Amino acid sequence: MKKIVITLIILFIISPFLFAQNAETGEQNRAYWSKLLYKIVYPVVHNLAQETLVKNMPIETGLNAYKREFPVSHLEAVGRTFSGIAPWLALDDDNTEEGKLRKNLREQLLKGLRNMVNPQSPDYLNFRKDMQPLVDAAFLAQGFLRAKTKLWDPLDDVTKKRFVEEFKALRNRKAYYSNWLLFSAMTEAFLLKIDEDYDPARIDYALKKIPEWYYGDGIYGDGPSFAMDYYNSFVIHPMLVEVLQVMVENKLAKKEDYDLAMKRMIRYAEHQERFISPEGTYPPIGRSIAYRVGAFHVLALVALNNNLSTYIQPAQVRCALTKVMQNQFEAEGTFDAKGWLQLGFAGHQTDIAEPYISTGSLYLCTFGFLPLGLPASHPFWASPAAEWTSKKAWSGKPFKKDGHVD
Repeated sequence: MKKIVITLIILFIISPFLFAQNAETGEQNRAYWSKLLYKIVYPVVHNLAQETLVKNMPIETGLNAYKREFPVSHLEAVGRTFSGIAPWLALDDDNTEEGKLRKNLREQLLKGLRNMVNPQSPDYLNFRKDMQPLVDAAFLAQGFLRAKTKLWDPLDDVTKKRFVEEFKALRNRKAYYSNWLLFSAMTEAFLLKIDEDYDPARIDYALKKIPEWYYGDGIYGDGPSFAMDYYNSFVIHPMLVEVLQVMVENKLAKKEDYDLAMKRMIRYAEHQERFISPEGTYPPIGRSIAYRVGAFHVLALVALNNNLSTYIQPAQVRCALTKVMQNQFEAEGTFDAKGWLQLGFAGHQTDIAEPYISTGSLYLCTFGFLPLGLPASHPFWASPAAEWTSKKAWSGKPFKKDGHVD
């Protein structure tokens, strides 16, 4: 009896350390990411599949919200969710718990995609009115490019034709002179990818203007003026690189232009990895911080595409982003009683929402989960836990010093 008591005491003392160690394994990190992402997107995907998205999705806005004549938040929720989960759903099916979640989401999403462009469906979404659909149609196009085989090719011909018509209907609106130029370019690049008629002027204009707004060291201006925010990550780097990739594939752009844009994006990913504090926090600066971990779109995308700088181990990105996710999504008030995201940065904070932000906008947070598109055997998931740069720096350990890059 005495031996049993002593054993239990020892286990009690060391169990927190065992748990901490196990919690840092890639397998457990991946399980956490996949279950969390499923929790975030399920209300959107499930309701769209059931034709109840418009009926059931709450529309929460902050102070001084734009008074819109036509609904836009539903398309925001779908477009952003779709682009964020596309690489994950592009993985092949398997019999793991995660694989079952993936398959469930993909089947429901394919059903929902048909509903959202069916004029007879109660969930026929608004592409035709307001400026905002330019943005979220582009995110849809981005998702189709990221998972064409699994999410575009299986659609029936009628649904494909309807998406093409909706994308072409966007041409009656002129994008703002900012990162918005890339939204028009993205939908046209997707049309080019699937051998549809596309408007080359909308692509060429974006590909000429965005580089003109480059300040250096991996940072673009959002239009002619500089803004200290995360739009280099939310939109500018990813869409510029992905549009250029389509153009190079079709021999309509120079590969050196793509390589330069990629080099700049990789540099910005270096900044992002250093932005994450030892505690897994980051500066709540600039516009649209309600997008939460979506601020790390670039870091997640560079990791997904195996383009991290050589001194950044994939596992240190995994561990850093896991800590950010825990801080943001485990904060009280992040979700409402029915599982929908609520306005906020770390919890429910309605005051931080810009006038253009509503419930649907928040699903851009899914962009931080892109590395789930890597298989579980990839070093991002299979390597042991690793400390990220600021964690090493603030604990007195050696770390690579930073420097300006031309």
